[in-house]
Amino acid sequence: MEDSIPLITTLAAGFSIALMLGFLAERVKVPALVGYLVAGIIIGPSTPGFVADVRLASQLSEIGVMLLMFGVGLHFSVNDLLAVKRIAVPGALLQMALATVLGLLVAWWWGWGWGSSLIFGLALSCASTVVLLKALETRGALESMNGRIAVGWLVVEDLATVLVLVLLPPLTNFLGGTVAVPPAESRPLWTTIGQTLLQVSAFIALMLIVGRRVLPWLLWQISSTGSRELFTLSIITGAIGIAYGAAELFSVSFALGAFFAGMVMRESEFSHRAAQESLPLRDAFSVLFFVSVGMLFEPAILMEKPVHVFGVVAIIILGKSIAALALVLAFRYPLNTALTVSASLAQIGEFSFILAGLGRSLGLLPAEGMSLVLAGALISIALNPMLFAAIEPLRRWVLRRSKLARRLEQRGDPYAELPTTTERKYLEGQVVLVGYGRVGKRIASSLDARGIPYVVAEQNRELVEDLRKKGMVAVWGNAADPSVLIQAHIADAAMLVVAMPDSLNVRQMADTARTLNPGIEIVMRTHNEDESLMLRKEGIGTVFFGEEELAKSMVHHVLQRFAPQSNHSATGHA
Repeated sequence: MEDSIPLITTLAAGFSIALMLGFLAERVKVPALVGYLVAGIIIGPSTPGFVADVRLASQLSEIGVMLLMFGVGLHFSVNDLLAVKRIAVPGALLQMALATVLGLLVAWWWGWGWGSSLIFGLALSCASTVVLLKALETRGALESMNGRIAVGWLVVEDLATVLVLVLLPPLTNFLGGTVAVPPAESRPLWTTIGQTLLQVSAFIALMLIVGRRVLPWLLWQISSTGSRELFTLSIITGAIGIAYGAAELFSVSFALGAFFAGMVMRESEFSHRAAQESLPLRDAFSVLFFVSVGMLFEPAILMEKPVHVFGVVAIIILGKSIAALALVLAFRYPLNTALTVSASLAQIGEFSFILAGLGRSLGLLPAEGMSLVLAGALISIALNPMLFAAIEPLRRWVLRRSKLARRLEQRGDPYAELPTTTERKYLEGQVVLVGYGRVGKRIASSLDARGIPYVVAEQNRELVEDLRKKGMVAVWGNAADPSVLIQAHIADAAMLVVAMPDSLNVRQMADTARTLNPGIEIVMRTHNEDESLMLRKEGIGTVFFGEEELAKSMVHHVLQRFAPQSNHSATGHA
């Protein structure tokens, strides 16, 4: 029976076991991704009992890769990346280079070839965006400055890894791969690389120039039919079709093709609907991707080469974290930001699997290397929630015991305090505006239009620098830190407006403001209905809940439209 319906058997076994183990993983506060990987190990050829069709699972995982990268593209915002580019771009590239060198040196010491060592190091250098987003969402820190820096950092890593995936096949023979790639046999290396980059550039140009106009237009036409099934089908067709076409016509990886399909669809006004409609299928095939990866794992390596496994885990959790910590501190960011980015990078995931799998298929990475990457992923992902939970206790412990850490935390920065030339109107009776994102900008624009002075408190140092250049009054830092509000002269302010939904720190901001200025009025926003009710019950200040305020504005508009008619009718009746 199993041989006659291998697809159904593989799907049934993969989904059911992944569901059970994913549920158990979440119950013990471990990412469900760990359960999916273990499910793959159970139905894989390395463990006794039922064995799923490995080749079929591999093809299904390719669809998982396409949909996974399509989802990353749908959530990829160039503006979000540009907001943290001065730390995310150099930081991510330097951290990847350091981690790659560490992995390369360790593998070289084990006696591997330099090509295998390089691929192994690269696989250990890129963290999982999926794991990070889940961790930040769980802690309500996704929209915080630390969260944006961490996500921007990983987006740069993803883009760099995609470039590696594109360049790896033409470099296979040069790196010593055992599977020859015909196009590279008769051409010089640099000719092959140049042709590959030209093909990739042509595909990217086609997607950005033509795709961003054609795809949104097609979505509009399909949406106008009113058929939900057709809309969902168009999204999936776009993701898989563009990925396949990119591979066939431009020799671009499925991953890159699907990523740009998602990024182009983000330009459409239907991007949120596209993300929502494709989410169930993306989640399902992403599970199959992780299950198929687990099927490649050899559990025996934990017993046969525990020192190798320990070395891999040490590189992922210690080597990458320490490198990121040093880099973030070097960019003059506070210890809390450095620890958050370090914890974010202390794991590996989907891109490591994709890269290691490609290296394995090209004969560049030995089977042992794939198993070591998987072992490192399993252990690091399982430990990652504990690292996030340890950030604040570790920060307090370091600050109590290290004079150097206290100096770094308190070091002078020209943007961490207001200039001595700041006009008096910004120091008394002003509005302290915390956050200069989409909401903060609109509030600031309205205050400017009415000539109301305000001081911006913002965690993005680059943004504060730009605001200062425009002549605006801004101070850099986390407003949960009393020193930041003190620098914004909260003691003499008329109002504190928290324009960012920072549920973790808003109470601390309010307490500090009340302590320094008991009569100050506090206004804040939230996206969570339960949180808005709790904040209002505690009497912290005036709370605006997003959906509620949107409904009020729409109702006000509707009532204004019908008010004249109602008045006229009432007058005529009288």
